[in-house]
Amino acid sequence: MKTLTTAAALSVLIAACAGAQDYLLVVNKGDDTLAVIDAETLETVSLTGTEDNPHEVAVSGGIAYVSDYGGAQGNTVSVVDLATGERTAVWDVAPNTGPHGIWASADGSLLWVTTETSGTVIEIETATGEVAEVWETGQSVSHQLVPTPDGSKLYVANIGSGSVTVIDRAANTVVSVPTGAGAEGIDASPDGREIWVTNRSADTVSIIDTATDTVIADFNSGGAFPIRARFTPDGSEVYVSNANSGDVAVFDAASRELLATIDVGAVPIGIVMSADGARAFIANTADDFVTVIDTATREVTGRVETGDEPDGMAWAVR
Repeated sequence: MKTLTTAAALSVLIAACAGAQDYLLVVNKGDDTLAVIDAETLETVSLTGTEDNPHEVAVSGGIAYVSDYGGAQGNTVSVVDLATGERTAVWDVAPNTGPHGIWASADGSLLWVTTETSGTVIEIETATGEVAEVWETGQSVSHQLVPTPDGSKLYVANIGSGSVTVIDRAANTVVSVPTGAGAEGIDASPDGREIWVTNRSADTVSIIDTATDTVIADFNSGGAFPIRARFTPDGSEVYVSNANSGDVAVFDAASRELLATIDVGAVPIGIVMSADGARAFIANTADDFVTVIDTATREVTGRVETGDEPDGMAWAVR
């Protein structure tokens, strides 16, 4: 196991965890590491090794779960204790291959992961690390996913098929909805009524009504190659990272109006919001830094260098 946490950094992390503290988690897919960043100082307090080519991270309580993509050939999930910076387990999800999109249930008991090479989505029980359910999407390159807030449905963006797969967990049904070429980025509104999907090859955004699971809107992404979408915590705005134009488009969630375009860096991919919604963080994969945006002014206020090819991110409150 590769653990890169220093003794000094570890003592800082443990001390901070004694009280309420926010952390930015960043996966560095070129370094095979998970960086834990102090949200106030923007300094790295731990750097933990994962398996090959990690891409995304989910967090629940004091535990981080990293999808070890392995160039679409991986079959593990790394488990990291945020209080110690130690990797405590590596879960084998074979024969499911290519773990990428990852999300923890609201109560932390379940983990949902896209395993794109095998065309599956898996449900893992976090108490044991065992795969409890497997759904076949029947689509090509099932890459990212998001649950509804109550966890009753999973929405999966399929790059190769240009579609979103809807998994109804209670009914155990799987259906797919066409959205646009290269469907990849996906997020759910905080009230669970809408799913926003970025269609990277079409340079568009599609909106799915979760009540009917139909597309109710399509519009230009405000840039080139839209690759991720993220709602602000209050649900009023949506940030879309446009990888090829090096910017982030900000949309009014209700009117769909493009409010701003913010230049951030080369190949922006991952987006995460601070818990209070005051800041947005954008992972510029080709520039090896994370851009910090003040959401009130929509201005870039700083950058964080976390490692080689930062990509997936999450927010942790301890």
